[in-house]
Amino acid sequence: MDLIPSFSVDHTAIVPGIFTSRVDTVGDCKVTTYDVRVTRPNVEPSVDVAAMHSLEHLIATYLRNDPDWKDEVIYWGPMGCLTGFYLILKGDRAPRDIYDLVLRAFQSVAEAESVPGTTPKNCGSYLMHNLIMAQWHAARFADYLVAHAGSPEIFEYPQTDRLVTEDGQHFYDS
Repeated sequence: MDLIPSFSVDHTAIVPGIFTSRVDTVGDCKVTTYDVRVTRPNVEPSVDVAAMHSLEHLIATYLRNDPDWKDEVIYWGPMGCLTGFYLILKGDRAPRDIYDLVLRAFQSVAEAESVPGTTPKNCGSYLMHNLIMAQWHAARFADYLVAHAGSPEIFEYPQTDRLVTEDGQHFYDS
C-alpha cells in the first residue's frame, strides 16, 4: 500500500504555516488541499479539542462568507493530530496566494462573541466548544503569520529523508 503524501512531510522540522498538501484534478477542475499548521508538531502542545472545534466552526463560517473566496471553498476541517487544519479550495494557488485569506480568517476569531452553529440541531457535539481558547490560539497563529510573513519556511514543506532498503522499500520518519 502506498503511503499518503502527508506522511512524507518531516514532522520534526515543520513549523506553523500554510503549505500545499496536494493538488488533484476532479473532472476539469484543479483542487488544492492546504495544510494550515497552527502549532509545531511534537514540540508544542496540540490545540485542545474544544478550542479546535470552535476554530472549525468560526473559520468555516468566515471562509464560506468571504465575498471573494466563498465560491472557491470546498472544505475546512481539523487534522486528526490537532496541530492544524486542512483547507480545500478550487484552483491551484501557491500558499502565499492564500496568506491574506488565512490571516484574515484567524484574525476574525478575535471579534467573535459566540461560536456559530452550536445548538443540538446544528452540531454533533454542541457542548464541546471553547471560544476563549479558540481566540487565544487564533491570535497566536495570526501574530506568528505576521511576524514570519517573509520567511519561506512557513510556505514550504520540509521533506523527510527516506530510507530505501536493498529490496526497494521506502521508510518514512513520520
